Amino acid sequence: MSEASWAEHITERARAYWTEARLAELSRDKTLLLAPIEAAPLLRALSILRADGSIPPDRMRKYLQINHMVAVLGPSIRELIETRGTIRLLDAACGKSYLSLLLAWVLRERYRHPVQVLGVDRNEALITEVQRITQLAGLSSLVRHQAGTLEQLDVRSAWQRAFGEAAPIDGLIALHACDTATDDAIALGVALQCTLIAVAPCCQAELARGWASLPPSTSDAFGAVRSAPHLRRELGASITDAMRTLLLRSVGYQVWPIEFVGSEHTPKNTLLRAMRREGGDPTQGPAEAEAGYAALVQATGGVELSLRARLAALAGELRHA
Repeated sequence: MSEASWAEHITERARAYWTEARLAELSRDKTLLLAPIEAAPLLRALSILRADGSIPPDRMRKYLQINHMVAVLGPSIRELIETRGTIRLLDAACGKSYLSLLLAWVLRERYRHPVQVLGVDRNEALITEVQRITQLAGLSSLVRHQAGTLEQLDVRSAWQRAFGEAAPIDGLIALHACDTATDDAIALGVALQCTLIAVAPCCQAELARGWASLPPSTSDAFGAVRSAPHLRRELGASITDAMRTLLLRSVGYQVWPIEFVGSEHTPKNTLLRAMRREGGDPTQGPAEAEAGYAALVQATGGVELSLRARLAALAGELRHA
């Protein structure tokens, strides 16, 4: 069966299964950007739909989660649509590439807007599998993948290989890049002067490691947190993301730290959605954010994120470019 015939077949199955009553029960008066009939080939390629077009109970949570993921990024995507011809997105440490495939489909099918997405991940076997899924979903003309690391990535050359042209990148996304890999993605987005940076951090451990190396202290209010491994890990994750928020604001981004998916799905559910603004965040300009970051570092024991020095160096390079 050809890919076109397969796509038509699964769409027919989905159309037969999803009666008006079933669709109403599924949506519960919410707008689903990835309706199971229209997005059937993509959802089947992602193993969310069964072969008969239904969604099994153990995948229903994932289905609702991905709809929410795309909706959360909606304001930024619509803003890019207003100011861009082709929207170019880099999916850093793309993994299974769920988010980039979803965004490509929504931009093409819902917004009717040109889009190109490049996914990069160090896992070559995973890249091969994602390429298969992308082709099955009918998105291989819009979404390309390459194996490699962010540290060694030459974006201009990679984009040239993928799409035959070198062009400015409008947005960078990174879903659950582990520990400082999220900072690699943020630094890359800033270096590329991306309008949109959206990261969902995972396994933030840099602060906890730094706090663990400090001598015991009973003279400051945060000493009790630093002395308890569990609290170091738990609070370290949230404070890391607070520091990242302030650092992004300090280099001219407006930042929204928001719940990405419900905590019933995963405890790693924070999204930092940032848009580059002239003058920075209207609620907290670059100078105020820099001062806020310094105050937060001091209040929690004096341990900084390595991202701070990297962004400072990038800011200097961009000023002299």
